[in-house]
Amino acid sequence: MRVLLDANALMMPAQFSIDLFDELHQLVGAFEPLVLETVTRELAGISSGRGRDAAAARYGLSVAQGCRTVHAPEPAHCPVDEQVIRYARETGCIVVTNDRRLRETLLSQGVGVISMRKQKRLELIQS
Repeated sequence: MRVLLDANALMMPAQFSIDLFDELHQLVGAFEPLVLETVTRELAGISSGRGRDAAAARYGLSVAQGCRTVHAPEPAHCPVDEQVIRYARETGCIVVTNDRRLRETLLSQGVGVISMRKQKRLELIQS
């Protein structure tokens, strides 16, 4: 199973002290973690700042190294969330995100989502 992680998902381990890959394995079994190249650029931009989000983004970049980087089907100037939505629809992968707006859009378009539950566990939400 292919699982696409957005920037928010890659920051979860630092923000919520969870082992993202272990949680995903327990939830879906064997999986291939994917990250869009534009998501890593987004994290790099966030990581250049200060504070908790910047630290979480730096950690997220290290988590992203354990994923296969893929190119988005959209032009680089297209918003990252739109690229995530289109890639997931076209490839049939599940998306890991904690972004409420993105989650609702994905579910409305028939894409499965994995999200945090009570800041402790991941849960799979089918459309």
